[in-house]
Amino acid sequence: MLSDSEKQVLLNIARQSIEASVSEHEMPKAVITQPALRTHAGAFVTLHEHGELRGCIGYIDPLKPLIDTVQDAAAKAALDDPRFMPVHPNELQHIEIEISVLSPLHEIASVEEIVIGKHGVVVELDNHRGLLLPQVAVEAGWDKQTFLHQTFRKTGLPEHLWHHKDMKISIFTAEVFSEATVGK
Repeated sequence: MLSDSEKQVLLNIARQSIEASVSEHEMPKAVITQPALRTHAGAFVTLHEHGELRGCIGYIDPLKPLIDTVQDAAAKAALDDPRFMPVHPNELQHIEIEISVLSPLHEIASVEEIVIGKHGVVVELDNHRGLLLPQVAVEAGWDKQTFLHQTFRKTGLPEHLWHHKDMKISIFTAEVFSEATVGK
């Protein structure tokens, strides 16, 4: 669990990263003293504009320190999400930031272990991987089957492979916070 001050640091870094990348400025180097922000962790940064999804990019695996993961994901969510045009500088005042810090993945033997609203899901087959964050199923009003099918769709594989014997399903939890919720 991150403290409110650690969450605020991450949100500030995400905002600075977005503003710098959208304006094509260099990202200021942050001095981070909190050990939790130097821990390697997966994370996603989700952008909303007027309540609508505007971008979401992240890293499943804990490849680098959390602070670096958030900084990188924030810039990519603003510029590189293929579903959206890059964020324009005049949109910055309307962008709302949400961060999801992921727990380590836990491979499951049965989909019965998945709890909607608690678990995010990663499905993997061969070199294809799809992920949906825990809050997605709740926000969309999906049941478990729909959540799993939508996660599989993100792999880019044909739907008839859904029940393939080599399908690997993992779950994770996420600590989700946003500019609207921190400090409130």
